[in-house]
Amino acid sequence: MKNKIRAYIWMPITLIVLLVAIDITVMINNPKVGVLLSILLVVFIIVAFVMYSVAIPRIKTMIDDYATSYGIMQHYLLDQFEVPYALLDSDGKILWVNEKFAQKEEITKNYHKNIAAIFPNVTKESLQKVTDEQHLYLNENEMFIHLVIKRVFLEDGITDNEDIDLKEAIHEHDSVFALYMFDETQLQESLRENEEQKLVTALVYIDNYDEALKSIEEVKRSLLVALVDRKVNKYFSNVDGIVKKIEKDKYFVIFKRQYLTELEEDRFSLIEDVKSIKIGNEMSITLSIGIGNGNKNYAQVYDYTRAAIDLALGRGGDQAIVKSSDSISYYGGKTQQVEKNTRVKARVKAQALREIFEGKEQVIVMGHKLSDVDALGAAVGIYRAASVLGKKAYIVLNEISSSTRPVKERFNEENGYDENMFVDSDGAIELVDKNTVVVVVDTNRPNYTECPQLLSMAKTIVVFDHHRKGTEVIDNAVLSYIEPYASSTCEMISEVIQYFSEDIKLEPVEADTLYAGILIDTNNFMSKTGVRTFEASAYLKRSGADVTRVRKMLRNDMTAFKARAEAVRFAEVYRGDYAISICVGDDLESPTIACAQAADELLNIVGIKGSFVLTSFQDKIYISSRSIDEVNVQIIMEKLGGGGHLDVAGAQLTGVTLEEAKDMLKATLDEMIEKGEI
Repeated sequence: MKNKIRAYIWMPITLIVLLVAIDITVMINNPKVGVLLSILLVVFIIVAFVMYSVAIPRIKTMIDDYATSYGIMQHYLLDQFEVPYALLDSDGKILWVNEKFAQKEEITKNYHKNIAAIFPNVTKESLQKVTDEQHLYLNENEMFIHLVIKRVFLEDGITDNEDIDLKEAIHEHDSVFALYMFDETQLQESLRENEEQKLVTALVYIDNYDEALKSIEEVKRSLLVALVDRKVNKYFSNVDGIVKKIEKDKYFVIFKRQYLTELEEDRFSLIEDVKSIKIGNEMSITLSIGIGNGNKNYAQVYDYTRAAIDLALGRGGDQAIVKSSDSISYYGGKTQQVEKNTRVKARVKAQALREIFEGKEQVIVMGHKLSDVDALGAAVGIYRAASVLGKKAYIVLNEISSSTRPVKERFNEENGYDENMFVDSDGAIELVDKNTVVVVVDTNRPNYTECPQLLSMAKTIVVFDHHRKGTEVIDNAVLSYIEPYASSTCEMISEVIQYFSEDIKLEPVEADTLYAGILIDTNNFMSKTGVRTFEASAYLKRSGADVTRVRKMLRNDMTAFKARAEAVRFAEVYRGDYAISICVGDDLESPTIACAQAADELLNIVGIKGSFVLTSFQDKIYISSRSIDEVNVQIIMEKLGGGGHLDVAGAQLTGVTLEEAKDMLKATLDEMIEKGEI
């Protein structure tokens, strides 16, 4: 605007210079006309200067008046602005607020305290970090406030303003902060209501339907089913849910997401309530509940529901699992899964395994890291099955522990085994091709395997495991046989082998290894044993397994025995029910084995519900946990990133010391006891 006014003022002066030049030219050619033109030029110049002297002050006055009016109007509009607005200095002191801000915060226009008095989160330190614009979201007094803070740098100062105090305060700083306050309470309430109205689906399965009905008189069976139906319908009707029975032992449920939190706080009491049904049935009814909580569409919600119920069944049933896009929550799971008397599944899996092997040229078997006798025995069983079909078979074994060394040493050339029977991870990676099937035994977690890279390289993967499923599972297996009720993977493989081929015959050394795996995982048949455990052991005995040879293989050396005894001796009884100890394994080849044995020994103490023994090995802290039937140690270990069974579980921690790991374990126990999870 200044440039336009300057140009407007200089136009007459430019015209005068032009006219003077014309007048001189005319004077030279025609003096008479030039004199007349000069007179007119003098008159024009006099009139122009008179107009300048009069107009310029008036123009300045008009501009000042306009600027003042504009500033006042701008100030008025900002003061009446519907959005609460405030100006802050660089220290956070309030310089000025508009009417809406004053009304919203119930302060006066002369309020000049620090902004932290109103919003504690807006401090001087936080303001100094604002370079351009910052957004803060606050929840105060059931109100959702969105603050926008903008930094304004003052380079040319400010024009005159009626608020003298504001002007002087601004001049003292190189920048000020403009703060806008938006009340998003209604918006957040609408978003929350929209989220709460979304549908959540659930699948409810009766785990032991057939077994429970067989344990009751035939005339009462329909009553038992009716009582279960009633409890399921009543439980979900309390949360405005719809229950549809889709099979004799399966229910499909729909309810609003707003009730999901209520059910989680209730810890799905339906699971325990159904167990109370007693009308002569010897076996209690147990339920598995899978709930999907997705955000995209109904198809995603149902996919999550299916994954949740599969995970619940894979973990042994008698529990509820809630799966969302970024988390999985576990509830229940306090009872051991009932052993299935039928071997139909084992026969079906054996036939499927044979078909897979027949279509491939070689088989690579691997267990978990720091392989134990159960993993090695199961791998040997798969090795024999592949050999019967004439397939090349290899077992991945990186590290040999003190427990597996006596077993592995028996698979030598003298006993008729190929010297390349065992390979390390690098060797397995070189062997794998499109005609290779990778079999994983004794684990279902990809990161726990001996060579996780094989899982991404192989197109055909088979999984055999007896551990309960966790959050991380091998999800690209063409054949997955996971039975948490089984005592060991060796038991499962022993059953599968019987149906794999009619002419299969185990060698005595192979039968010994499978039998040793069962013996170790059942703690000499003292835990997790069922009818099928003894049937598998009987089959192995008929195949040539010798109890004496196995016992000799599983003996410990004196150092390991002393370390285990010391761990038991210095055990601490925590909260009256839990034995916690540290096994010092500096001189041990395999301290994790002594750690597990010490945990088993501690359960022999009267009053101990659960035992936990920690040891350090290869820059990691290993925790072995055991229980008999009163505590689910699996869910305790899952809190620490581990897993396992209801009565046998473990975890691995990195970046902590033994004492820090012990404190973490105690804190986890305290938290779970307070929440009623154990």
